[in-house]
Amino acid sequence: MAQTSPATVSAERVTESAAPLAGEPLTADICVIGGGAGGLHVATTAAAFGRKVVLVEKHRMGGEGLNAGSIPSKALLAAARRAHAFQTASDFGIASVDPKTDHRVVQHYVRRVISATAPNSSVERFTGLGVQVVLGAARFLDKRTVLAGDYRVTARRFVIATGSSPSVPDIPGLETVSYFTSDTIFENDRKLPHLVILGAGPTGLELAQAHARLGSRVTVLDAGHALSKEDPEAAAIALKALRAEGIDLREGVTVERIERLAGLVRLHITTENGPATVDGSHLLFATGRTPNVSDLNLEAAGVKYGPDGIVVNRGLRTSNSRIYAIGDVAAGGPRYTHASTWHAEIVLRRALFWLPAKANPALIPRVTFTEPEIAHVGLTEQEARSAGHKINVLRWPFVENDRAEAERETAGHIKVVTTPRGRVLGATIVGAQASELIHLWSLVVSQKLNVKAVAGAVAPYPTRSEASRRAAYRAYASTPANPTLRKLIDFLARLG
Repeated sequence: MAQTSPATVSAERVTESAAPLAGEPLTADICVIGGGAGGLHVATTAAAFGRKVVLVEKHRMGGEGLNAGSIPSKALLAAARRAHAFQTASDFGIASVDPKTDHRVVQHYVRRVISATAPNSSVERFTGLGVQVVLGAARFLDKRTVLAGDYRVTARRFVIATGSSPSVPDIPGLETVSYFTSDTIFENDRKLPHLVILGAGPTGLELAQAHARLGSRVTVLDAGHALSKEDPEAAAIALKALRAEGIDLREGVTVERIERLAGLVRLHITTENGPATVDGSHLLFATGRTPNVSDLNLEAAGVKYGPDGIVVNRGLRTSNSRIYAIGDVAAGGPRYTHASTWHAEIVLRRALFWLPAKANPALIPRVTFTEPEIAHVGLTEQEARSAGHKINVLRWPFVENDRAEAERETAGHIKVVTTPRGRVLGATIVGAQASELIHLWSLVVSQKLNVKAVAGAVAPYPTRSEASRRAAYRAYASTPANPTLRKLIDFLARLG
């Protein structure tokens, strides 16, 4: 079914179709379509509160995050980190070595990690929790009925949580070559001599660093700027580190066509310096994701949708008041596994308890899991200025952190954006363990706390979390009119 713009599909113009006789009738309070993180959270919580829940999944329980996304990518990165530790041990008085990588064993490790976490998302577990699981594709028959597997499901509320799939651009010659996507790359169990990655966002760069550390030559091409959504200062630090590890990262590149050569894939590209070619042994697309809506027959349900997904309001309700959409399939929202579960909580509050919960994307942290990591929550400096805020910017470098120095991981900093009165608008962390450190700032932003709350907290020594406190402490010296006071505050901050 071709996708249609929101303007061309409306509940008023859709005529409800009569439900066919096929399928055994089944009723539910809530029918969840999609067994990924968000859908599973809705199903298990609603069932715990005594609601009759039907969960429909057409592929694999656990969704993309478990089977082809967050879990396998972090397992692959963990393996690559171990290899890199062998290569960079000399600073610690240990002879550096070039480790021998068995890619079949690495792939087995990735699958083992998936298998270890899969029981939490299994059919058996959810059946035991009181959820009726239907394995099969879901297709709306009318505004309150879905045909799924052998059942015709009628429900008071529906939650669409079908996620997204990798997007592959239409490039001339693509049909002549084989390629990986950000989902299928985890099925590979052999060394890739020269991997060419299209897309320099978080996914593309995480996979680039992992494969480079495991012995592949890696070239990354992007039509725009790498890590374009991140704070430019933080992005520059991460990109410098990636290039230092030998990754050939090229920005402002347009791929004009692709051709298959003997044992190679050749990309004909255009750069600011003119046309050129890039030859690689394998090709990987990390060029974004497309919401999974094409086979749901949303017209029959009176649900508006477009290329960016299903149109929802701030309460995640669609144009059909019975139906919600969460996670990657909802238009305009952040596409992270933790965003999907947060969406699930909003829907549960509204659907079960009639609470006025609303989605605010600014509260959702994001992480690029390269080394160094980049983590962010709230507004960046540029976003805050563009929104017209008068701001203070507070920083603390990890080179001034004793734990970072002890572990030889001093690249990066913490950067906090506040109002003149100290309310935290956003925070960006670039450096080792940024993904763990951002949680404090996520709490501060979500609760609209003053930065002095962080400054007044005691951090254990020596830890990286001290850097958050010291960045916050600089709020006391944010007024440059008293240089003596500023020097005193800097001195006290260094003392902890």
